[in-house]
Amino acid sequence: MPAPATRPVTPADLSPADFYQYLIGAVAPRPIAFASTVSAEGAVNLSPYSFFTIVSQNPPMLVFSPTSRGRDNSEKDTLHNVRAVPEVVINICDYALVEQLSLASAEYPSGVNEFTKAGLTEAKSDKVRPPRVAECPAAFECVVEQIIALGDGPGHGNLVLCRVVQAHFREDILLAGKPGIDPLKLEAVSRLGGDWYSRLRPENLFTVGRPNRHLGIGFDELPAHLRHSDLLTGNDLAKLANVERAALPTPAQIAEIKAEPMVAYLLHKHRDDAAEQQKQLTLLARQWLAKGRVAEAWRVLLVS
Repeated sequence: MPAPATRPVTPADLSPADFYQYLIGAVAPRPIAFASTVSAEGAVNLSPYSFFTIVSQNPPMLVFSPTSRGRDNSEKDTLHNVRAVPEVVINICDYALVEQLSLASAEYPSGVNEFTKAGLTEAKSDKVRPPRVAECPAAFECVVEQIIALGDGPGHGNLVLCRVVQAHFREDILLAGKPGIDPLKLEAVSRLGGDWYSRLRPENLFTVGRPNRHLGIGFDELPAHLRHSDLLTGNDLAKLANVERAALPTPAQIAEIKAEPMVAYLLHKHRDDAAEQQKQLTLLARQWLAKGRVAEAWRVLLVS
């Protein structure tokens, strides 16, 4: 299929605020670090940041970035706090708490406790001074290892590198019998552009076979009539290309699939129109690919 038209946008041609709208709209969804910190005087602060991710497995490291305010380049309390007390708890918020998370993002004066304003409960941390959010399904107590300024103008970011020293997980979100989080039970929220958020829902989750478990043949070794098909999407072709050479169908398996009821029906119905027969068999293969029946889809496509 031909690639859709694109519009080039050069950051230098726009104001930082305008290009920021493209950034947060396209780089989405973004997980949210609901960061709790304390000032040198012990005042508690709680604020969400969607410039956030994991950056290391060993040691376990998280990073988030409080940006300076675009209107006057002033820095947020979170940044002041982690400089004074280099510790933070990064709480993970689920859908049940999203309105309270949003309320905590309001620009209250320094010294105001957003736990109180947002109706959330302070839970004492085990290894750091800032409290965690008792209502959150997951929380990471962290020591701040480094803060890296990414500029000095309005809207500049500050990478806060955080080493996890303790974690807390609500029992009901844990996988049974092995380490990990059940994605079907964690309705984590994330940020999009503008006022938009998203949430993990079971009906929106899917799995994709990881290619590092085997070595697929790749796009370049797909038959030309498949690579150039107007009916198969990039996702369809990638599923086919992720099959190992040894798993490709044999002539005997291709012959066997002709006896499958739907395949036999299409072969008979369109026996006098080769182009239509190929089209209908390809559409059937697409249906099977969508259901994870990759081996059978391969056979049908080679019949066609």
